[in-house]
Amino acid sequence: MSPQTPNIAARAGRWSARHRKTAIFGWIAFVLVAFTVGGAVGTKTIDDAHHGTGESGRADVRLAEHFKQPAAEQVLVQSRTDTVSDPVVQRAIADVAQRLEHTPDVRDVRSPVGSRGDPSAISRDRHSALVTFAVAGPKDTAPDRIGPARRTIAAAAAAHPGVHIAQFGDASAAKAFDKAFEDDFAKARTLSLPITLIILIVAFGALVAAGIPVVLAISGVMSTLGLVAVASHVAAVDQSVAEVVLLVGMAVGVDYSLFYMRREREERSAGRDEDAALQAAAATSGRSVLISGLTVMVSMAGMYFAGDPTFTSFATGTILVVAVAVLASLTVLPALLSLLGDRVMKGRVPFLAKRREAGRESRIWAAVLGVVTRRPWTSTIVAGGLLVALAIPFIGMHTASPGAQGLPQNLPETKTLNRIQAAFPGGAAPAQVVVSARDVTAPGVAGAIGRLRHDALASPRMGGPVEQRVSPDHTVAVVSIPLAGKGTDNASDAALRSLREDLVPRTVGQVDGVRTEVTGRTAASKDFDDATRAHLPIVVGFVLLMAFTLLLMTFRSLTIALTAIVLNLLSVGASYGVLVLVFQHGVGESLLDFHSTGAITSWLPMFLFVILFGLSMDYHVFILSRIREGHEQGLSTREAVAQGINRTAGVVTSAAIVMVAVFGIFASLGSLEFKQMGVGLATAILLDATLVRGVLLPSVMTLLGERNWYLPRALHWLPEVRTEASAGAPATAGAGAR
Repeated sequence: MSPQTPNIAARAGRWSARHRKTAIFGWIAFVLVAFTVGGAVGTKTIDDAHHGTGESGRADVRLAEHFKQPAAEQVLVQSRTDTVSDPVVQRAIADVAQRLEHTPDVRDVRSPVGSRGDPSAISRDRHSALVTFAVAGPKDTAPDRIGPARRTIAAAAAAHPGVHIAQFGDASAAKAFDKAFEDDFAKARTLSLPITLIILIVAFGALVAAGIPVVLAISGVMSTLGLVAVASHVAAVDQSVAEVVLLVGMAVGVDYSLFYMRREREERSAGRDEDAALQAAAATSGRSVLISGLTVMVSMAGMYFAGDPTFTSFATGTILVVAVAVLASLTVLPALLSLLGDRVMKGRVPFLAKRREAGRESRIWAAVLGVVTRRPWTSTIVAGGLLVALAIPFIGMHTASPGAQGLPQNLPETKTLNRIQAAFPGGAAPAQVVVSARDVTAPGVAGAIGRLRHDALASPRMGGPVEQRVSPDHTVAVVSIPLAGKGTDNASDAALRSLREDLVPRTVGQVDGVRTEVTGRTAASKDFDDATRAHLPIVVGFVLLMAFTLLLMTFRSLTIALTAIVLNLLSVGASYGVLVLVFQHGVGESLLDFHSTGAITSWLPMFLFVILFGLSMDYHVFILSRIREGHEQGLSTREAVAQGINRTAGVVTSAAIVMVAVFGIFASLGSLEFKQMGVGLATAILLDATLVRGVLLPSVMTLLGERNWYLPRALHWLPEVRTEASAGAPATAGAGAR
């Protein structure tokens, strides 16, 4: 690209300023159409049968093809003092079963006692029993029909005060947990908007200026949700994609507008007229937004290589919301700034507005930077050593699905699940052995299945109740076998290994023409963990290679591209280390109100890597662009570093505070997975905006000096992407030379 090639961001800014009505109404139309069309077509989510990976994923598909599985429910009848043989417990069990038989939308009621009772539905200490039933109709709509059964169980519990009677199952749990998660996210949305607005008011010192980034970010999220709904009819998405879009969309949407607007205000305070200030902001910060957005999207694209439909949908959602945020920042934002002019500072907060419009540097960051540039070796060793020390616990990271321990622990359904888990280890979410044959009722196959059930009940790693179902065409049988442990701990993993590698091979595995697969929560967690570990190097390699290539082409410096990668890896590694300290070793349990499961959620490390690497690049590109700008204006590297970081310290700090505040809200939610995600994101952004960008980056660049701009001769063919300022168009030296 020739140095005279116009800057795309600058051209977009000029066009929007000249056609501001078209840009503004075009954006409004885009948001309304996208949101309306998305709502009309609806979002197609991944069904449960296609969520899995590996052996368990194949088993889930087979089950979905051969069984119309209803929602299964369990009623726990438990007494601390009496056993199932005692009359008080017998009467409670009989009453529960009888009431359920006459309850709408309830079928296939099974009592653990009586002539047809299943003894495996009675705990080994005989103080607990399970009454099971199914909810009539499709499983996915069962939560809407579970109300009568819940009222029946509540009435039975009231009639037998001396016995603990409680319900847990597919429908009742889904209804309770969905409501809990909806309440959590409503809380996150309710808190994030006013917190973001307050931080932006402090950053700009004016109400109108603070409101613009929030409005653009919200409208960007709305339009993206519509686009995701349309895209979901090509490839179904995970039901959590809306939350991920909200999280990422608010973060980048606010950041990009903040970067752009602060630069425009700075140029105005330097004495430029409104048009010149807007052009300068478009050519510089607009370009940084474009490059940052591309880098973030490339990072998110790494999730396409994860080999999992959930990650694929997350990639699609985050790429779309970042692309929309970039589009808004490069088009409708300059149109709004051109329309409002200095009226963007309406609603001034007197003691803040004066300082912000003056563009004064932060005294704190100026002092820190002075120490860093005077003692770069010491600063590099101290900051780098601290990040490495924080990252060391990452070496011992253990990943697993949190299972029941990761659910909100204050819900009655979670407490019931924990009681069932204690009385019937694995009973709430048993392993399922899927047996496929030409006829599973044939004597040879049926006998082998009988031996499997017998050996499972005899194994100390498994228990009851062991249940069996046969498909209508007699080609598939599924045997449900509870496993020891809590579902995803070492005991459950050992039981799963025994089932897969010992019991199944020496029973049904010995019959010719029989195919077996094991699924269930423990198996799905294990297979997902194995698949994630296998794909992680591919995802990491892709993200690093593409980010390196983009940085190399943007700054035409091998040194800058390499140091950016290393600094970002340090930041991500340190956040991983903090996650392990907090959630694996339990540091700060009481502060965050959780109980450690001894593991990090399986999907989180890969998700955090791509998200954090992308978001970290936002700050890095923004700061480096400002440093390069000063260097191209004739400043030495040391002077350019000092000026660039001083000029960007305020906006980077404001952007980081917004992100940390929003992510910190997620750390307060009830679900352990969202707590881990919130702490990981908030920690990484906090470290990145302070220790990495404020200390390590300037100290390393000061040490390298002119070697920062090193580009081997073999790479001189790379296109040179320059700002209009450095290409001889409207200069920005006024702001830099003050």
